[in-house]
Amino acid sequence: MTARLADLLTDPRRPRPGILHLGPGAFFRAHLAVYTDGALRAKGGAWGIEVAGLRDAATARQFTAQDGCFTLLVRDGTDTRAQVLGPVLRGVAPDDIPARMAAPEIRIVTLTVTEKAYGLDPESGGLDPTHPAIAADLTNRAPPRSAVGLIAAGLAARRDAGVPPFTPLSCDNLAGNGHLLRRLVLDFAAHRDPALAEWIATEVPFPSTMVDRITPASTPATRADARRLTGMDDPLAVETEPFLQWVIEDRFAQGRPDWDRAGALFVQDVAPYEAMKLRMLNGTHSLLAWLGLAAGHEFVRDAIADPVIAGAARSHLQAAARTLASVPGVDPGAYAEALLERFRNRAIAHRLDQIAMDGTQKLPPRILSPAAEMLAKGGDTDSFARVTAGWVWHAAQHEPLRDPRADEIRARLAGVPRDPASLTAALMALPGLFPPALRDNADWNRQVAGHVAVLTGGAA
Repeated sequence: MTARLADLLTDPRRPRPGILHLGPGAFFRAHLAVYTDGALRAKGGAWGIEVAGLRDAATARQFTAQDGCFTLLVRDGTDTRAQVLGPVLRGVAPDDIPARMAAPEIRIVTLTVTEKAYGLDPESGGLDPTHPAIAADLTNRAPPRSAVGLIAAGLAARRDAGVPPFTPLSCDNLAGNGHLLRRLVLDFAAHRDPALAEWIATEVPFPSTMVDRITPASTPATRADARRLTGMDDPLAVETEPFLQWVIEDRFAQGRPDWDRAGALFVQDVAPYEAMKLRMLNGTHSLLAWLGLAAGHEFVRDAIADPVIAGAARSHLQAAARTLASVPGVDPGAYAEALLERFRNRAIAHRLDQIAMDGTQKLPPRILSPAAEMLAKGGDTDSFARVTAGWVWHAAQHEPLRDPRADEIRARLAGVPRDPASLTAALMALPGLFPPALRDNADWNRQVAGHVAVLTGGAA
């Protein structure tokens, strides 16, 4: 099978490795791998990707078994197009990650590991030393297992060997992901070796990025369509929408692929693009997920077809746009209409429960920060309160709740009356989640409880 897949590539020559990627899941295959494949086809260069999972080696082994090739299905609502991509050279076992990070040919380490894998303390904005993986790495002299611990150890090995540093590049949906990753790595290094922290602060860039491509979890239908369109069985097949976007802060220690040849945008400041995406796309996604699940829907395409939820989504896009500074080259109104059209794509089966998970990680940048800003300006916070109410109701009644703070949420809600005001008050008091300007504002609390009442049919 692997030889036949490799034969499908228009350029079967394999580049030398230059990138180590942590988190070889669906989004990596539909985004970073696509851009890298395009850059290699356009310009070449020693930028082949090696992929590794932090704990699970199965996907990495499958990449090795398939010569790094996989099928990408692009669904536009009318047609499905299959591409076979090959920027990945091989998989790397978790135990081999430290050695590959220390290898001089690896010049960029990219990440798509989800928000909860960073070990972030939501109260301080820095490293959480009680996070299980972080705590284990800080107390154990064995090779680290957390992404932050691995990066710190890899940079330490390069410093000690006199090898220039790699550039850590987060591709996760986190506000200021480069700045955040830098702080977490510095915090970790300071616990283990203050001199290392000083060296990293001086020598290592942490570019921020904004990534965007709706990528549902693969299903048996994904694999069946890949087989139908390519004639081969591909366990790594992934499906996505036609749209893709990548905005990258252009700061790298040892060069980078010509991702712009594949459509990426290199800029000096990612923040305006990131805020637009987090608040408009991701914030509205959260609205669709929590309100859609409450209404009994399963997929984004079904939620946006619900007239009540569609109206709420349009209102939220307008509310989020009012919190943004000007974004170079972007018309917010046109961007909002494009998002609605993407949500309506009937060919993309994007599960609402996939978007709804990890709400305590997603609420602050998507909903709470713009709500606090709007409240400070005396503006209308109603749409942000509606989305927050959707999360309150989801956290109170959904089982199993997939959230890094699920146990804490359950403990907070234990014995709490199931009326909207009590549920809202209990979750508003969750430490470190809500900014004091919202948590302590009676009008905001009433606004959220009022929307919870709409969802529950109860009285606020």
